[in-house]
Amino acid sequence: MLIPELNLIPQLSRPTRVLVTGAGGAAAVSVLRALASQDVLLYAGDVDLHAVGLYLVPEHRRVLLPRGDDPAFVERVSSYCEAEEVDVLIPTVDSELIPLAERADDLRALGTEMVLADLATLRVCLDKLDLARACVGIVPVPRSAALDGSFRPAGWTFPVIVKPRTGSGGRGVRMVRSPEELEGLERDGTLMVQEYLPGEEYSVDVFADQDGRVRACVPRARLKVDSGVAVAARTLRDAELEGLARAVAQRIGLRYVANVQFRRDREGWPSLLEVNPRFPGTMPLTVRAGVNMPLLAVAAATGAEPPTGDLEFEEVAVVRHWEEVFIAAADLKAKEPASVDERAATACVAAAAAFGTD
Repeated sequence: MLIPELNLIPQLSRPTRVLVTGAGGAAAVSVLRALASQDVLLYAGDVDLHAVGLYLVPEHRRVLLPRGDDPAFVERVSSYCEAEEVDVLIPTVDSELIPLAERADDLRALGTEMVLADLATLRVCLDKLDLARACVGIVPVPRSAALDGSFRPAGWTFPVIVKPRTGSGGRGVRMVRSPEELEGLERDGTLMVQEYLPGEEYSVDVFADQDGRVRACVPRARLKVDSGVAVAARTLRDAELEGLARAVAQRIGLRYVANVQFRRDREGWPSLLEVNPRFPGTMPLTVRAGVNMPLLAVAAATGAEPPTGDLEFEEVAVVRHWEEVFIAAADLKAKEPASVDERAATACVAAAAAFGTD
């Protein structure tokens, strides 16, 4: 039975206005589509003029933004939220999360609540080594260490996994089969060494309310992965995975939504890989299974009372494919707010030009 979705968002004098950033990514598109039939006005922002999510909303609700690591990013977002009276901001790009969290009070003063974990939670989640250290003794965690000048391969079982402490989508992850292969790698502490887990991989989408109470855990098996993105998956009822994800969420003090990833070790036990403290790209599967986390998050951000009890879900599967969004050629543009910062505008134009016009 799918959970009811009616009357979750408080009735205001006008529809709730929601801005979703990173509109070119699968996560943002999934959020936009999950909210499209609800009583909200959707806005979309991205650095790229060609981001598909921009064209899922009307032209006057599109905005080009600087990159999340650009000093102009937060000011641009804040100005836009103020001008458009945005009620809820949903960032979906890792590089945006901490800069926005650092200014959460300023945005709240403008009337904009963010669907975003607290700053301390984000700092732990976005550093995979810090996350592993924080969760030791809470859930099974693979052996992990910084690849720095003090690292010694003696006592490690090869192969091992070497990956950046920060980053997403599997970028920079490699398997190292011998101590000799480690010799050419940077030892500045930005990389980490982790025990290789050979088993099946799972993701658990977790929703926690503003008080940190975990209300839903939806595990799914990543059946086929391409470039770090699941292209075939299924939800599954697994009390062990749900319990582990709940324990991680409580340990890190999660609010709103996160994607908790596990993989089975050589003995078959699920061990924690990482936590993405934002909406994942495979959120449509969780929504279809009966837990509309984007809607629940917006409702929580606007002060609505969530449904009572833990939220149930169905076991369903998905295979994914490209889907075209056709628009008029003249429509290939995004709204520029009147208060746009000149430096931000220059950065946006340069980013769009980098993609060409063919």
